Amino acid sequence: MTEGSEVRSRTGGREIRRIVYSADAIAEQVGRMGREITEYYPEGEEILVIGLLKGSFIFVGDLVRQIARPVQVDFLVAGSYGSGNRSSGEVQLLYDPGAELRDRHVVLVEDIVDSGTTLNRLVPLLRGRSPQSLELCALLHKHLAFELALEPRWVGFDAPSEFLIGYGLDQSENFRNLPFIASL
Repeated sequence: MTEGSEVRSRTGGREIRRIVYSADAIAEQVGRMGREITEYYPEGEEILVIGLLKGSFIFVGDLVRQIARPVQVDFLVAGSYGSGNRSSGEVQLLYDPGAELRDRHVVLVEDIVDSGTTLNRLVPLLRGRSPQSLELCALLHKHLAFELALEPRWVGFDAPSEFLIGYGLDQSENFRNLPFIASL
């Protein structure tokens, strides 16, 4: 099977513009970020990783396996896209993490920093729960937001201003399963 036919098989025949980041490039960056997170926190300190669902679920799974510190994982669900390709500008918190944040090192994990709308709503909410520290780890950063409530400490890739799919990123719930990140 050729690479093109494998891609079409995974996308149900839908054409993609290009593969932006290969599975190998993603694995390399996730490993680097895991090592950097490990080095950032003192030995023996527990880290609470909160993944922003749904887009970060694959990234979170790969990332926490690269962190050589005690780690707990929780998730929250916030949505601003609906079924389109652009943010609606309205953020809805659909699931709030059950883990206690007070006096803990919290790493919020985001698949992509785009408009900043979701982060700017969530960061004050999380800070209000008095974590010992709150840092942001993003696989992709488009650098489109003028002001973010929290700049990412760890970034995998500076992303192009294109609609990206794969490795957890979707378009109307499709394409999350792609092992690479592509542009539609």
